[in-house]
Amino acid sequence: VSTQSTWGKLTSRGANFIAQFFLNPGVSDLTGSFRLFKRKALEDILSTGAPNGYVFQMAIIVKARDLGMKVGEVPISFVDRLYGASKLGPGEIVNYLKAVWTLFSSPPAHLA
Repeated sequence: VSTQSTWGKLTSRGANFIAQFFLNPGVSDLTGSFRLFKRKALEDILSTGAPNGYVFQMAIIVKARDLGMKVGEVPISFVDRLYGASKLGPGEIVNYLKAVWTLFSSPPAHLA
């Protein structure tokens, strides 16, 4: 059961819509699934470079797709945090949009 806040759901859906439109990553959710990688696959993906922060998940999935790797998804449920606050602010949103543009305008990882 997901108790993710309305803001969290809106942010996630918006981020996924933008990524699907520009990047066609081949997965339904770039922001909240459990992912497991074979060590060699992750080494190959990371050797092409990967950003930090919230855009990391998106970048590694797009790079995996570019390298011809199979990507599976396992949905997870979000539960609102009991303590602390989200670090997702305007700066992270801007970084996400920049990363989408960078991935969209860059050659596929296997050609880089």
